Parts: sequence; structure tokens; C-alpha cells
Amino acid sequence: MDFEGSLSNQLLIAMPGMSDPNFNSTVTLICEHNADGALGIVINRPLSLNLGGLLAQLDVRNPSPEAAMIPVMNGGPVARERGFVLHEPGGAFESSVGVSGDIQLTLSRDVLDAIAAGRGPMKSLVALGYAGWDAGQLESEMLENTWLSVPASRELVFDVPFADRWSHAARTLGIDISRVSTHAGHA
Repeated sequence: MDFEGSLSNQLLIAMPGMSDPNFNSTVTLICEHNADGALGIVINRPLSLNLGGLLAQLDVRNPSPEAAMIPVMNGGPVARERGFVLHEPGGAFESSVGVSGDIQLTLSRDVLDAIAAGRGPMKSLVALGYAGWDAGQLESEMLENTWLSVPASRELVFDVPFADRWSHAARTLGIDISRVSTHAGHA
């Protein structure tokens, strides 16, 4: 059943002046939004950790050199010890949910094992932690002009350089985010 006003498969663009340092200048993909709350993954905050370092912590031996170099994102302030993988559809992983026709979220380790072995999804984004909102919290933040939202695109999630995602996402709305005031108002 669809949740009226759901922001699933939307990108939240933090407005300039965001006071929460966890979300300042971020772009967050909303993976699930229903009456109980929302879950999203920040897609433009790389950690100083790459997938090779994470796989070593998980005792995965000999990952492919390409997999070892994949950056790991700070997916949000909640459950930073848990891994989340956004990826193109494909593969039969234990715990996957469709975000859209182009993007899946997998929570099970088998996707990391597949990526390490060089047989995982062609496009993926690995994150530690997630952004979470309680029932009604995200709706309230939207009314307070904390976020802009745009439909998610495969290109923005997987291809645009991390440093450009915030401004690129805003440009899809025709907005130069660098010129937006840090003070929000209501008309």
C-alpha cells in the first residue's frame, strides 16, 4: 500500500544553513518512507575508509583491486556500524528492497562478498550508517523548509562525483544552491 506523500525514491537536498552537522550540504536518498517514519542513505559524504579496509574488518580476503578502492560513504548518523549497499538491480541477495526500478538497497553481507569477488552489481554505493526519521518527523522538516526534494536518478546516485552531488541535485530544480539564502521563510 502506498503512503500518501511518501518521499521514497526522492533525493533530499539539505538547504544552506542546515544546523545539523550530520546533514550540512548533503544529498540523501530516501529508501523507505511510510507512516512509521523514513530511512535514507546520505550519498555524498565519503569516509576516509575504502571498501578494502571495510572488507579487511569483515575478514574478507583478497578482494579485487577495483573493489578494494571503492569509497565508503557516511550514510548517516544512525547505526554507523551497519553496512548498506545501494546498487543497480540484479543479483539474488538475501536482504534487498527495491527503491526504484533502477536502484536497490541491500542490507545483507552477500552483496559485499559479490562486490569483493568482482561479480557484484556494476554500479554500487557502500555506506555505513543511515539517516532515520520517526513518524511525522520528515514531513515536519519538509514544512520547515529544511530540505528540497527531487526525484532520484541512477546518474545522481552512482555517477556524479561526490563533491558535485549537492549542487548537481539542486540544479535539477533550476536552483544554484550557492546563491540560496541560509534563512528559510514561508510565503
